[in-house]
Amino acid sequence: MAYNDEDQFLMLSGIQHFLFCRRQWALIHIEQQWEENVRTIEGQHLHSKANQPFIREKRGDKLVVRAMPVKSNQLKITGVCDVVEFVRDDTGVELAGEVGKYCPYPVEYKRGKPKTDESDVMQLAAQALCLEEMLLCNVSTGYIFYNEIKHRVEVALTSENKEKVKRIVAEMFDYFSRNFTPKVKTGNFCKSCSLQHICLPYMMRKRSVRSYIEGMIDE
Repeated sequence: MAYNDEDQFLMLSGIQHFLFCRRQWALIHIEQQWEENVRTIEGQHLHSKANQPFIREKRGDKLVVRAMPVKSNQLKITGVCDVVEFVRDDTGVELAGEVGKYCPYPVEYKRGKPKTDESDVMQLAAQALCLEEMLLCNVSTGYIFYNEIKHRVEVALTSENKEKVKRIVAEMFDYFSRNFTPKVKTGNFCKSCSLQHICLPYMMRKRSVRSYIEGMIDE
């Protein structure tokens, strides 16, 4: 399927939702449902500190750009990097209005601590792919700042990580093109999901959504 309209691009931030729970991603990005909880509010507050659009700050050989829009026409994804640090390097690329060449390093801000899964790394790798396509360069390193530990972690953005992102995005587009919301796989993670009252995971262990809705109508 060909997508020429950016309205058909998927949100880069959805990669983390997708890896947390494919059903959650579909409820948000296909069915357009959303519900706040403490975690999402804290996350928005943290990102608001990083996301100050159009601010470019020069620090010696480093240029810091906040809330930088990025996209990949190849992958058909779009989003915003919390911060991109451009470090002066003769192996880098030229930037408009700047003297010399720079290498880009995406920096993502997260509210919690490092996760045991790969969702944060995949989101950062997707940002790297966007930057590579936009700037015609290689992005091999990025950083994730975790607010809970007040520390940022260096992430190697390997070719393996980037290929894995491409497969994940392809799977997302498969669901999106079919307008398909997968069934829930319940677990302890459901308790921290902001959509648990919409998804009703424990109710669906016993009956289907259609059966539940029909029952509510009959009442």
